[in-house]
Amino acid sequence: MGINILILSVGTRNKIVRYFKKALTDQDGNRLGFVVATDMSDIAPAVYEADKYYRVPCMTAPDYMEVIFNICRKEKITAVLSLIDPELSLLAKYKEEFAALGVTVIGSDYALCEMSLDKMQMYEWLITHGYKTAGSYTDKAVFFMDVEAGKISYPVFVKPVRGSASIAISKVHDKETVDMLFAHADNLMIQEFLDGQEIGADVYIDMLSGEVVSIFTKRKIVMRAGETDKAVSFKDEKLFRLIERFVKEAGYRGQIDIDIFEIGGSYYISEVNPRFGGGYPHAYECGCDHIKLIVNNLKGKSNLVNIGDYAEGIHMMKYNEVMIR
Repeated sequence: MGINILILSVGTRNKIVRYFKKALTDQDGNRLGFVVATDMSDIAPAVYEADKYYRVPCMTAPDYMEVIFNICRKEKITAVLSLIDPELSLLAKYKEEFAALGVTVIGSDYALCEMSLDKMQMYEWLITHGYKTAGSYTDKAVFFMDVEAGKISYPVFVKPVRGSASIAISKVHDKETVDMLFAHADNLMIQEFLDGQEIGADVYIDMLSGEVVSIFTKRKIVMRAGETDKAVSFKDEKLFRLIERFVKEAGYRGQIDIDIFEIGGSYYISEVNPRFGGGYPHAYECGCDHIKLIVNNLKGKSNLVNIGDYAEGIHMMKYNEVMIR
């Protein structure tokens, strides 16, 4: 029986679909399984890279999960993953229902997905466990007191507590703007501006052994809409050890993407996306094939630890492509 992968909310992530198709093709060109994709739109370009696709309702629709379950039954799906943050918790919530259909959810458990989406929960966990991170507040009165006391200074970021893709984030330079933003929206937080080198880490935690088996790190050069546009690979054993400790302590599984800042030789963990990040193709093209690691796990094979097995100084530069249908 083949390994059939269902990728939800593929959007513009064409390369992820291509990588899975390649991983499910042997050296003789025979297919070991198929890739099925979903999206809300018929003009999401990545759906046309898949072997088959379905247009589905919004993930908040009452019948959404039944639609996904039906696709799993019809296409004999082996494993499912999503490429957007809000859907990760949903998949984790229904992990047992998927298992009853013979489907593995590629991802972390519900509590971790929720913590990763909620920036204040993540902040509190990091501080409690002794990791450096950006100072964060949901109470603007406490923030204003800390400004007066010299514990934090402008500029700061004001952002939704739960959000992704850098949507609705404002860089703020004064008290009046903080007051104005808080007056016009709920569930906001204030976060310290970390003035340092931004780093991305693509990490795979074996779904069978629980071991961190692959880490790829890159220094970000240019960002666009919350995703890495240009970056360069690098290695630091100190950073690898920090990532290993953090990931194992938190309990993540499968593919995750970590945002980190380097300031004065120290590393600050910013946030975690428990999915393939937009910059993952950089890791893949440098030899960190986490898709293959997923397929091995789905075959019942644990992966060997192989951290930092890639070249330094390799640049990734994104550019636009066009698909015509």
